[in-house]
Amino acid sequence: MPKMKTHKGTAKRFRVTGSGKIMRAKAFKSHILTKKSQKRKRNFRKETELSAADTTVVKRNLGI
Repeated sequence: MPKMKTHKGTAKRFRVTGSGKIMRAKAFKSHILTKKSQKRKRNFRKETELSAADTTVVKRNLGI
């Protein structure tokens, strides 16, 4: 059977940590930033762990 190809759109959006967790960027940081507080915008910079419900699909797309 041939190798599974990595879904490139998924590979650009998620990264896998050394322990195997999948990290994602936070949403709502692209526009309409004037009404959002500095603290809120600063917290958008941090990555967060992907929810358990989504990990199976993302792992399959990444070929893990």
